[in-house]
Amino acid sequence: MDKNIATPQSGYYITRGRRGCLSTFLLGIVLFVATAAVLIFTGNPNLYPTVIIIGNFLIPIVFVVFLYDHQHLSSLSPETIGRSFGIGGILGILGASILESILLPRPTSPDQGLAFSTALLVGLIEEGCKFLAVIILARRMQPRTQIDGLLLGAAVGMGFAAFESTGYAFSAFLTTQGHITASLFSTILRGLLAPFGHGTWTAILGAVLFSQRSRVRFHISLPVILTYLFVSVLHALWDGFPLFLFPFVIDVSGVDIPLAAVIIGVLGLVILTVLYRHAIRQRILTGQLPPLSRVP
Repeated sequence: MDKNIATPQSGYYITRGRRGCLSTFLLGIVLFVATAAVLIFTGNPNLYPTVIIIGNFLIPIVFVVFLYDHQHLSSLSPETIGRSFGIGGILGILGASILESILLPRPTSPDQGLAFSTALLVGLIEEGCKFLAVIILARRMQPRTQIDGLLLGAAVGMGFAAFESTGYAFSAFLTTQGHITASLFSTILRGLLAPFGHGTWTAILGAVLFSQRSRVRFHISLPVILTYLFVSVLHALWDGFPLFLFPFVIDVSGVDIPLAAVIIGVLGLVILTVLYRHAIRQRILTGQLPPLSRVP
């Protein structure tokens, strides 16, 4: 049963949903495990795309549903969120792929790690492409509140993460000459790490961008520029943190994950949580609520 909370500032109440994120997550897990098991048991290669798509899209979709499911103060519809996830993610991937192929130095060997300078350039490119995707999708959006920007940024960022992770899983499949286990492991690991990365960074940037808007246009103000540089640095540290500065790692099934990367991911989530709470509080206190039923 839905629960209603009265807001004395407006005389309206906020209806909390039935936690669609949890049901989406559980259903997705069941489908992923069942499909992966059938793939391994039968060896039918036709099931491989299904497993990879479910695995790489599940957590990003659940993350966006979680944000939307826990508030009803946004003017964005589920259709807008879904469209932003798909179109924004594809626009970001296409833009980043083109720019990275032109601007990034080519590795001298296949086993060469990602230098921090290269990681910083990757961060600037990918965060910039996602940022432009948010602006393109929101150019005719009215009204533009901070919570709208946060949700739109999360949708675009998680769409980017889902498509990127699908590409990595397919690359692992090709690199290992059709070894399904390596591809599944890449899918699971990147799925677990998804909430700490692209969706969080773009949600932070989207929230700040929308907080600086006017009624007719966005303002690329100093706070927006500084936030863009900040999330780009977080992205760079996530991709290429100098291990000699903080060499501690966490072993996950034989894969070493730098502890610094976990700390960076948690830092991003903490900042996102602060912005999320501030955006909701701002909507309540200003009375800028979507049409909801009045308290009886």
